[in-house]
Amino acid sequence: MSTQTVDWLARDAPAAPAEGLRERKKRLMRQRLADTATRMFLERGFDDMRVSQVAQACGVSEKTVFNYFPTKESLVLDRLETTVASLRAGLDPETEPGVPPVEAALRILDRELAAMTRWLAGQENPAEAARAIRRFGDLIRSTPSLRAYQSDMMDQSVGVATEILAARAGMRADDPEPQIAARALLGLWRVQAESLRKHLDAPPARLHDLVTSDVRRAARLLDSGLRSFAASGAGQGGTSGGQWPGSPAGRPAGSSASLPIGR
Repeated sequence: MSTQTVDWLARDAPAAPAEGLRERKKRLMRQRLADTATRMFLERGFDDMRVSQVAQACGVSEKTVFNYFPTKESLVLDRLETTVASLRAGLDPETEPGVPPVEAALRILDRELAAMTRWLAGQENPAEAARAIRRFGDLIRSTPSLRAYQSDMMDQSVGVATEILAARAGMRADDPEPQIAARALLGLWRVQAESLRKHLDAPPARLHDLVTSDVRRAARLLDSGLRSFAASGAGQGGTSGGQWPGSPAGRPAGSSASLPIGR
């Protein structure tokens, strides 16, 4: 199995426009380390591999690996850090003015899905590539330390979303409404993951359509609840009314009408 087998993992983020040679070398080394580690963990198991072996395969010291990745687990799940950063930028009304939270989440999810399906479509053997993705999911589910790390990163994502949603609604981050709203919003990532697992044997273009349909079905239901939350925040003197519209702009991309929860 070549390192190309794991290129879907992230690595969709473009280089910064003003990226210098040093920054480019660091970015490529980080990608190389993560790709190599994931390949080796898939082949030999996570617990049976040492970070020193990853370092040796990349021709660097173990210290160099830890300069890029603070833990062994982050070598595999480094893409979660990108998701947290994207979530912070996407939900911030100053960064993305006029974009409702559900639509912002859908945009991030669609970029992540598109990166995977483009990678699958570009493989000589898409079926074998899909099996590699499935093995990656199995690796995480079967490794307690990876599950724990994934859970910790999800908690970080929820914390970021809670703070921003609370600010948008004029509430405190420890109020119950932004807490549950953030957890519901992050639930869209679980929906996408489960849909990918269910439809992974489909051709890449069809896979994208099937997963997108599942995620947007969940998002339409969620959008109704979040617009109700925004209205409650405005009723308490919050400022969300202008930033969290319930108009057509506040509907998730692709939805043609508001779908009340009871409908």
